[in-house]
Amino acid sequence: MLVRIEPETASAADFRRLREVLGYSRADLARKLGFTAASVSRWESGKTCDLASHFGNLQELMPEKRVPHPFRFIDLFAGIGGFRIGFESVGGTCVFTSEWDEHAQSAYRRNHGHQDIHGDITQVSTREIPDHDVLLAGFPCQPFSIAGVSKKNALGRKHGFECRTQGTLFFEIARILADRQPAAFVLENVKNLKGHDRGATFREIRRTLEDDLHYRISFRILDGRSFVPQHRERIFIVGFRSDMEVKFDFNDLVLPQPEEGPRLSSILHPEDGTEHPEERYTDKHGRVLPKYTLSPALWRYLQDYADKHRAAGNGFGYGLVEPEDVARTLSARYYKDGSEILVRKRRGPPRKLTPRECARLMGFDRPGYRPLEIPVSDTQAYRLFGNSVVVPLIEAIATGMVPYLRGERRGTGLDPQHELALAGLADK
Repeated sequence: MLVRIEPETASAADFRRLREVLGYSRADLARKLGFTAASVSRWESGKTCDLASHFGNLQELMPEKRVPHPFRFIDLFAGIGGFRIGFESVGGTCVFTSEWDEHAQSAYRRNHGHQDIHGDITQVSTREIPDHDVLLAGFPCQPFSIAGVSKKNALGRKHGFECRTQGTLFFEIARILADRQPAAFVLENVKNLKGHDRGATFREIRRTLEDDLHYRISFRILDGRSFVPQHRERIFIVGFRSDMEVKFDFNDLVLPQPEEGPRLSSILHPEDGTEHPEERYTDKHGRVLPKYTLSPALWRYLQDYADKHRAAGNGFGYGLVEPEDVARTLSARYYKDGSEILVRKRRGPPRKLTPRECARLMGFDRPGYRPLEIPVSDTQAYRLFGNSVVVPLIEAIATGMVPYLRGERRGTGLDPQHELALAGLADK
């Protein structure tokens, strides 16, 4: 749930972060507001007693969001609610949530209210799921087994998606779509889903959604780097029920160019006293706590490991970053050694991101809005953020779907074979 920061509680670091994400340089913002670049520098260094009014002026430059006609959605494999935030921002109301992980449940409840969260979706009857317009699911990728289908057909046993996908978590999505028939869905998975088992897994998913369940689908690999300083490619599948005659087109989404996205400076603790301290992650002066700095032994191990694989011609190694860089993909294993994203320090070993910085890196902590509450340990927080979605990217997809949900347009879309060719999935 996004709640705007009140100007009276904003810090100089909040001001800088919002300016950077809005895409203004200090000089650009100064011209926009009628001040000098030196004035903006003073605001961002905390050397002003009138920051609240300047922050309020900056908030007015944030694009206004028009809340459209309301619709209902369900949040499956919900994690900490990235999908939910994105779809609530365009007028959606969540009517059902399923998430089995107790740590994710704890964070979800803290940030989205103390509602019922259903655990294992495999144990939930479709009769328990309310009517809804959109199904949302960032589902885990499990192997599909299509062996024995012909034999089962010959014996008169169950067929179609029940035969081909049962035993996978995708089956749970398919059975809900089959029984509840929502107008649309959005599925998200790792980029490599399209090539899993030489493409057989994705072809089975498409066959189930299109031929068995009668949805017209569109899919695209999108990079969260357009919105956050992280190279994070994921495949998204959007489907609308065939009788709606909708041809949703990913080309209609308003996505900034990835190379124009924000840099890590927009999510890192400034460590200069301009940010309100958060005792779990920073000291009273806003400096990142020493516990996030790698030990000399671990740093040496990571360097030796990288050297060994570099000599063997492999690409394994750590990712050392600075404020003007874009990070590698944050993974669920980040808690182990932080090797994919290590922040260079002036002296000594680098440090890991704090969980607060990870919240910003995934778009949960949005500049100008109240920070996400993180009620779990650092280890669990790293795992949950690494398994989540880039929130503003989800919001962009939701925004693109709304006109179709309202019946305002049907679209022209891409020819299905054209889409397959673009994604490298055309049948040989």
